Amino acid sequence: MGSLPPFSSDFINPHSLSNRKTTTATQSSSSSCVDETTLLNLFKSQQSHLNFFFQHLDLSQTLSFTRTLLLQSSAGATVFFSGVGKSGFVAHKISQTLVSLGIRSGFLSPLDALHGDIGALSKSDVLVLFSKSGTTEELLRLVPCAKAKGAFLISVTSVDGNALAAVCDMNVYLPLERELCPFDLAPVTSTAIQMVFGDTVAIALMGAKNLTKEQYAANHPAGRIGKHLIFKVKDVMKKEDELPVCKEGDMIMEQLVELTSKGCGCLLVIDDDHHLIGTFTDGDLRRTLKASGEAIFKLTVGEMCNRNPRTIGPEAMAVDAMQKMEAPPSPVQFLPVINGQNQVIGIVTLHGLVSAGL
Repeated sequence: MGSLPPFSSDFINPHSLSNRKTTTATQSSSSSCVDETTLLNLFKSQQSHLNFFFQHLDLSQTLSFTRTLLLQSSAGATVFFSGVGKSGFVAHKISQTLVSLGIRSGFLSPLDALHGDIGALSKSDVLVLFSKSGTTEELLRLVPCAKAKGAFLISVTSVDGNALAAVCDMNVYLPLERELCPFDLAPVTSTAIQMVFGDTVAIALMGAKNLTKEQYAANHPAGRIGKHLIFKVKDVMKKEDELPVCKEGDMIMEQLVELTSKGCGCLLVIDDDHHLIGTFTDGDLRRTLKASGEAIFKLTVGEMCNRNPRTIGPEAMAVDAMQKMEAPPSPVQFLPVINGQNQVIGIVTLHGLVSAGL
C-alpha cells in the first residue's frame, strides 16, 4: 500500500484560499466581459439574418396561409397552434395575439393533446404546427390523431423536405439563413422569424376583419388601451353631492368650505336651474385676495368667476377630456360636465383621470 502524499498547509491556509479566489474571480471577470463592438456586431448579424428571411419569404405561401385562417375563422373554426420548446412559446404567444383581436384561437400542447386535450379539436378547426426542423417527434405523433379528428393541418417549418411538411395539408417555409448562435444551434433567429411571421399575419387578419378601435378595446378592458378607448367622461366624473356648487350671489368668503372640501380646487357657479354660469378656482381666490385685500369680504363669487370656462359633455371620451385640460393657452385641472341644456351634471378632474389609469 502506497504512502499518503505529504501534508501541505495550502489545503487549509486561509490566505492561500483567498488568493486563489481572487485570481479565479479576476480571470472569470475578464473572460465574461462583453465589449460594445462585440455586441454591435451581434445585432448587425441578427439584422442580416432577419433580412435574409424577409428577402426570401414566399409571399404566395404566406397569402394562402393567411386566407385559410381568415376563411376558417370566419366560418366559426378555432385556430389552434402547437409547438415544442421555444417554438411552443412562440405558438402560444401568436395564439394569444389572435384571441386579443377577437379571433377564436388556442394553444394545444402536443403532450397534453395525446392525453385528452385533443378533445377540444373538431373537424372544422385548423391546427398550426410550429417546428424549425419539421422533425419534432411530439408533433409527428400528434398529426395522425389530429387528422382523425378531421382538422386542417398546417406546418410552419424552416427546413426543406421535412417529415412534418410531408404529412400536413399545407406547409409554410420560413427561410432561415442560420441561427445567431456561434454553434448554429440555439433557437434565437428561428424563433424571431416565427414571431415576426405569426404576428404579421395576425395584423393582416385584423385588417381583413375590419376590427375597430372599440372592438379591440373591448378585449382589453382592464388595460391602458381599453381605458383610453372605452372610458367616457360619465364613467369617471364626480356628480350630485360630490359637486362643489354655489350661486353667483354667494359671498366668496362664505364659500371657502365648499371650495376646499370637495377636492376639486374650484366652485361651479350655477343658477336655480343648475345652468352653468362660470367657475371660480382656488387660484382665482388667491389672485382676488392679492388684488382686493380686505375688500374680498364684500365680493360675490359671480363678480370674480370665469364666465367662459372649458366644458365637456358626458358622452365624450375620458382621454379627450384629458387632452382638453392640457390644451393651450394654459392647462386646467378640471372640466365642468354639462348636458345639452348647459346644465351642470358633473365635474371631471385631472386627478380623477390619472387615478382611473388614463
